[in-house]
Amino acid sequence: MNRKYEALFEGIKLEENQTLLNRIYTQLYIIEGESEGVNEEHEVLQMEKSARTQDTPIYCNDIFKPLHQPGCEKKDKIKTVLTKGIAGIGKTVSVQKFILDWTEGKANQDVDFMFVLPFRELNLIKDHQYSLHRLLLDFHPELQDLDSKIYEECKVVFIFDGLDESRITLMFSDDEKVCGVNESSSVCDVNESSSVGVLMSNLIRGDLLPSAFIWITSRPAAANQFPSKYINRVTEIQGFNEPQKEEYFRKRISDEHQANRIISHIRRSRSLHIMCHIPVFCWISATVLQNLLKQDDSPEIPQTLTEMYIHFLLTQINMRNQKYDERDPEKLLKSNRDVIVKLAELAFKQLMKGNVMFYEEDLIESGIDVTIFKEESVIHQKKVYCFIHLSFQEFLAALYLFYCHVVNNKELLKLFLNKQYQNYSRENSLYDLLKTAVNKSGFHCEKGHLDLFLRFLLGVSLESNQRLLRDLLTHTVNSSESINSITQYVKDKIKGDECLSADRCINLFLCLLEMKDQTLYREIQEYVKSENHSVNRLSPSHCSTIAYMLQISEEVLDEFDLKKYNTSDEGRRRLIPAVVNCRKALLTDCNLTDQCCESLSSCLQSSNSLRELDLSHNDLQDSRVKLLSDGLKSSHCQLNILRLSGCMVTEEGCCFLASALSSNPSHLRELDLSYNHPGQSLVKLLSDPNYRLDKLNVDHGGENRITAGLQKYACDLTLDLNTVNTRLALSERNRKVTCVEEIQPYPDHPERFECPQVLCRESLTGRCYWETEWSGIGVNISVTYKGISRKRGSNDCWFGSNEKSWSLYCFNDRFTVSHNNKSTEISAPSRLSNRVGVYLNWSAGTLSFYSVSDTHTLTHLHTLNSTFTEPLYAGFGVYYLNTSLSLFEIKHLPVRNN
Repeated sequence: MNRKYEALFEGIKLEENQTLLNRIYTQLYIIEGESEGVNEEHEVLQMEKSARTQDTPIYCNDIFKPLHQPGCEKKDKIKTVLTKGIAGIGKTVSVQKFILDWTEGKANQDVDFMFVLPFRELNLIKDHQYSLHRLLLDFHPELQDLDSKIYEECKVVFIFDGLDESRITLMFSDDEKVCGVNESSSVCDVNESSSVGVLMSNLIRGDLLPSAFIWITSRPAAANQFPSKYINRVTEIQGFNEPQKEEYFRKRISDEHQANRIISHIRRSRSLHIMCHIPVFCWISATVLQNLLKQDDSPEIPQTLTEMYIHFLLTQINMRNQKYDERDPEKLLKSNRDVIVKLAELAFKQLMKGNVMFYEEDLIESGIDVTIFKEESVIHQKKVYCFIHLSFQEFLAALYLFYCHVVNNKELLKLFLNKQYQNYSRENSLYDLLKTAVNKSGFHCEKGHLDLFLRFLLGVSLESNQRLLRDLLTHTVNSSESINSITQYVKDKIKGDECLSADRCINLFLCLLEMKDQTLYREIQEYVKSENHSVNRLSPSHCSTIAYMLQISEEVLDEFDLKKYNTSDEGRRRLIPAVVNCRKALLTDCNLTDQCCESLSSCLQSSNSLRELDLSHNDLQDSRVKLLSDGLKSSHCQLNILRLSGCMVTEEGCCFLASALSSNPSHLRELDLSYNHPGQSLVKLLSDPNYRLDKLNVDHGGENRITAGLQKYACDLTLDLNTVNTRLALSERNRKVTCVEEIQPYPDHPERFECPQVLCRESLTGRCYWETEWSGIGVNISVTYKGISRKRGSNDCWFGSNEKSWSLYCFNDRFTVSHNNKSTEISAPSRLSNRVGVYLNWSAGTLSFYSVSDTHTLTHLHTLNSTFTEPLYAGFGVYYLNTSLSLFEIKHLPVRNN
């Protein structure tokens, strides 16, 4: 086993491509995490858009060992491990390193036997009957003289590599046990024959060799084949983090100057830099860039994925043809045209079917020379082939479709275009083809398995890339007009109202970069830097693109204020991942959902920059606080200030926060829990100096705060008899005012208005909410300083006409806001109710007006912003005869946690 696993073949399996694993091995980033079900998006896109979770890494040699760190509960024996990772991320290399270190006596010396059973090899015998002992003898003939009882007496590890390549049906129902006649027996027979699928299933279940340790590797989409009860640990290989990328290139490239140039170039190209999370792409990049830097007349260094893969294709052909002493890439390409076209055709047709593994008979049938394939030796000397990486298959597939356009292969074009073929015309053929590909792959392909294919197709359409491939393509197609049209089409789709998923939007944005169109990129940069975000309403698709750009930006945003973005709740939800790359995030009053909080939790675990987070005025409740606490407890969370004011947090939610602070007490210094109901015991607990909080705010708490919406800030108001004008009659315990014809016999008072207005008795600071209902022609709903003039002779008396008052004037179906004699008419839906809600946040300097429906649905009318310097008083102007206004009584209705 040592001889078999000590060397690594990078690319084609030839002697000259063999490298000692220990010389170039770079520790991969493996984390422990619960299975999240099937992730159906394209794997590379998943890598590009996700915030990298910075949890405690697990070294491959420790895959069966429990974690020893604060906050981790003691777990049962870890017997079965499932490791997920995208194609090319290093799953098989991790297995190889695990075995090599064991054979060299460096790790896991308590293990007696390791058996490696790759699914691609098991596929070849999936219809055969085997006992476990017989199967192991076929894979390892050296075990011939071994007594089968030894398996139960020794510590054995089975490694099933590549579940995603399996064509075997795994079964987990009780009637498929291989346990002999006695179905209840816990001792299963390794000599009893069954199908390979049943054998594998029983090993995983623990019915066969229950003491054995099992390690399964898989790509994410196939990782949910097992019931979770049979898996003790789920891990994920996230590939190279930033230091590991650099380490790989420095190990692989001995020339330090050359390594520095390559690392610097990759850092400057965002799309290349992101892809280098994948080890196999690091190898592709190193291969291409090393080769280009050696050339005296080196062409321009690749900036895009398409350019990188074109040069990689040329490099591989060059390596295979060195024995013919021909190095000119164009002549090489021409001489190999037939085989490349055949390979590209195979790549395209198999990609459309979803196949990534090929068997020898498939290739013989196609008459293909298999030298560019990665070849795997398997049981009975049969062979399995695949392209060196899924992305290279997608590149060749895109190249083939474009080639068919160039040579006018109508049969293939008709197959791809399907119903759209009737619209395909030679005059606008390239635009028609690209538009169909964008519609087919970009909009209606939610699994995202054609995402890279689309990017490559648009990339090879550029004339500069066609020139690199001109001998293969026979001639260059004039594509500039079609490219301009398709880039505009893509930008219109991103900005349009059609609700594309976030994944589709991001990939379309990356398509623009692949076509070297930077206009949308620059537009977004300018938009984010500008102060006025409210002019144009953003579609959810546009928000996804903005969030992605902010995530990948090398410049950390100082402040991200979600409410400043003029968009829908869905648009705001899509913007939240941008929090990962900012210092201060303001997400107040944004209707945050469970999904939003899960995204925030991920940001908290992975952001090195976020220091202040304000989530006030969101009805999070304890369940969502728990989601946030999962992020707060990570040792990588460096948040200093957290504001949860008015978030319906109870004692239970505070327990989650206390637990998070206990796990990670290093950074959080200020916690705002005002306008919640934390309970005295939790207040005392959170005040514990061990939590190192410099400031804990629990003001204005109480059970009445556990109420949904603005009602949690409800205040009781009464009309002030000393201020009411004599043409206004008070009733209903001074909670209703009506404009009447008769003069009211109120006693003289210096605070009485000479115009038909009235104030409330209660002074207002902090957060206050009240509702009024009016009937008649129109009313004025206001707040004012107590020192407003009572004399009728000037504007100083009328609400909204001076600097001491702010008002909403309701007249039939029209609304106007006023302050300091400046008025703004509000564009509001017709047929709104005559019930108006007013929310004052004194310290924030905001006064908001809402229309309130019979079902208590609030429609925002307008928010006035100011700086309040003294207590305010609610005031009302009732100017028309027989018009009345009532203070609406708000009942506190406690809401249960989700």
